[in-house]
Amino acid sequence: MENYDAIVVGAGTAGCLAAKTIAEKGLKVTLIEKSPKEIIGEKICGDAIGEHHLTFLGLEKPTGGELETKIDGIKIFSPDEKTVFTIADKDFIGYILNRHLFGQWLLKKAIDKGALLQDNTNFRSPIIEKGAVTGILAKNTKTGKVTELHSKVVVDATGYFAMVRKQLPAEFGIERDIANEDVEACYREIRQLKQETQDTRYCEIYLNQKTSPGGYVWIFPKGGARVNVGIGTCMRKTGYPNPKEQLYKTTFTKPMFNDSTVLTGGAWFDPVRRPIDNMVGNGVVLVGDAASLVNPIHGGGIGPSMLSGYFAGQQIVEAIEKGEPTKAALWNYNKKYMDTYGKKQGTLDIFKMFLLSCNDEDLNYGMNEKIMTEDDVLKAGMGDDFHLNITETAKRVFRGIRRVGFLNKLRLTVTMMRGLGAHYNTYPATPQGFEAWQIQTIKLIEEGRQKLLS
Repeated sequence: MENYDAIVVGAGTAGCLAAKTIAEKGLKVTLIEKSPKEIIGEKICGDAIGEHHLTFLGLEKPTGGELETKIDGIKIFSPDEKTVFTIADKDFIGYILNRHLFGQWLLKKAIDKGALLQDNTNFRSPIIEKGAVTGILAKNTKTGKVTELHSKVVVDATGYFAMVRKQLPAEFGIERDIANEDVEACYREIRQLKQETQDTRYCEIYLNQKTSPGGYVWIFPKGGARVNVGIGTCMRKTGYPNPKEQLYKTTFTKPMFNDSTVLTGGAWFDPVRRPIDNMVGNGVVLVGDAASLVNPIHGGGIGPSMLSGYFAGQQIVEAIEKGEPTKAALWNYNKKYMDTYGKKQGTLDIFKMFLLSCNDEDLNYGMNEKIMTEDDVLKAGMGDDFHLNITETAKRVFRGIRRVGFLNKLRLTVTMMRGLGAHYNTYPATPQGFEAWQIQTIKLIEEGRQKLLS
């Protein structure tokens, strides 16, 4: 039997940041990872991160090839591709990563601070004693040995499949299952083109409900005439289209992909919704995708996952130093995340419903006629209010007279986003006020579904 202050299950971006933050304070922490050390960091994703995340976390820019291409913003194409919104803002400036090298860079930081890596090790189940998680059972895939590991805190950083979370008893008060309507099925390839694209400064996003219902197609430049190209489709309805088939039938027919070569490809799932309402219990903390910390609009999860690992690590250290890491002692992690990024995710959950409710004709009209402006998209993407003043509203009514329903839906969405944002501002500082807060959260989310999606 082995004993630690903290066990972090999963050595992804969230797990490595949590382990690093805990270890650098002198606590004994181990990282449990099913993959061998040399391939940690390899993951199917969009590979994009905003520069502001590195700045906030106090991380220097890596210089060993981890950052492949500098990005100045995003271009969003209407379904008919006649209108392009260019979103250039400090929060959209960033990098396309070499995902493997970046993961190795984060792992090294955790190990250098004293975290112990146990790779080739599968998590099997949490150990629960007297209403608290006190460790895990883990199996070494090389030796077949099952080991009992004990700790004061277990961190679930196992990604979308949330292997720890799903085995917690209901009395922990942590949501265990995510509805399919809040998940996107994704497929992505890295392609070598015959020649570099014309503009490598911007990531491209293509909205089209026929091609990618409830999601979008992306083309992100990686330098050297390589691109990260993929698709996400909402799993809200049964019989949703196969992402890979959709990508091949549509996007790969573009001339830029003529004679291109597939370097790598693969599929995964993204939990695109508000964060899990409560991410802590006695002796347990959820981070990253295991806590549904993915932007509901663009599916970006690297930045918020690192943020969650950092906040969780800080709170775990504080809880252990002050005594027992109970639910109450760990609660401030919830509060800190909700106050910084969680509120944004919550309001974007409503904006996601708005986009799901729109057909291609709505989106074409809204973008082509500037009923929905670049500034709206920018502010919505940042989780900010976008107020419609009297003059601007009058102009939009005139422009939108042919599709009054679309304009009214946009205004209703703004109102509901604002209301949910105000509600997130009241996230309780202790567990005592949580139940009432959660009831109201569910009510507001359901109201959004009924008014926008029914």
